[in-house]
Amino acid sequence: MEKAILALEDGHFFYGYSFSSTRSKEVGGEVIFNTSMTGYQEILTDPSYKGQIVVMTPSEIGNYGVNSEDVESDRVQVNGFVVKDISSIASNWRAEKRLQEYLTENDVIGIFGVDTRALVRILRDYGVMKGYIGIGDVSPEEAVRKARDVPDISELNLVKEVSKPEVYKWTEGSWVHGIGFRKIENPKYRVAVLDYGVKKDILRLLADREMELTCFPYNTTAEEIIDFNPDGIFLSNGPGDPEILHFQIEQVKKLIHTDIPVFGICLGHQILSWAIGGRTYKLEFGHHGGNHPVKNLRTGKVEITAQNHNYATDPKTLPEDVEITHINLNDNTIEGIKLKNKPVFSIQHHPEAAPGPHDSHYIFDEFRDLIQSFKGK
Repeated sequence: MEKAILALEDGHFFYGYSFSSTRSKEVGGEVIFNTSMTGYQEILTDPSYKGQIVVMTPSEIGNYGVNSEDVESDRVQVNGFVVKDISSIASNWRAEKRLQEYLTENDVIGIFGVDTRALVRILRDYGVMKGYIGIGDVSPEEAVRKARDVPDISELNLVKEVSKPEVYKWTEGSWVHGIGFRKIENPKYRVAVLDYGVKKDILRLLADREMELTCFPYNTTAEEIIDFNPDGIFLSNGPGDPEILHFQIEQVKKLIHTDIPVFGICLGHQILSWAIGGRTYKLEFGHHGGNHPVKNLRTGKVEITAQNHNYATDPKTLPEDVEITHINLNDNTIEGIKLKNKPVFSIQHHPEAAPGPHDSHYIFDEFRDLIQSFKGK
């Protein structure tokens, strides 16, 4: 255990201690906070967090350990991890190791002993900021300087760092107690997944609905997707600013002019927003957690949702042929859209949860039903 410092670009700094042994003794990134009470392993491995230092708001993290099943990608994706207290034990029947060991194996810096309540208040008042974590004897002045030198996340193409470079098949369904992950046999629908940093639980819930999934790298052309002749196209979640993804936006523009159903989640939603002529803007401190209320404007029902995004679609920029289907009840930002004359829709939050409530699982059913209605036309 070594001394640590976390500094923000505005000059605030916090002392703590490291709880992982890493080769690197420093790291930078955009500092955000997450309000989920559980699910830290899923958060750590979510590719949408690439480039960020995640601060957890619960007072203690790590008490149920980690295992090899509750992962959303093949590695830890966050740049750094900040908690108030770290549990010294892992007490859960599925635990395979402690969080401390897990971060060490993935060479990711974790620090504890930080006044996360004060830190989160700063981020809420002033917005997300660039930050720096240093292990050892790092002065506050040096730490703040290094925080200011961290590249802005809006200038980085993080998607290319998390998208798998090869085409691959996915046949694994959701986890069932006593069985493990279901193997999907005899699927009905061919779905092309554009992998911008897709979470495994999204793929599992799609597979549960009889979809044969073929995942394509982030730089796949629209022509390659069309030649694949899918029954549906899925635009995945992912990290960073959608505005810089010019190539991806142009490909989606072409895809939505086919009669192939298109469904996007999170970054996929934002890319679709740009492709149909809209724009996105950066939220002050983002939406990160498992407790965000969203209203389905078509049914009037309110869902408690899992969220992880720093950008939102600007409603003033959307064309007339777009219907807003969901809104966030905390700040009235857009959480879902659909095209009135095309089989195209998207959701900003994470209907798969992981971690979080399952109120929005029906959205995957809607995609399946849309594919079924257009298949063979």
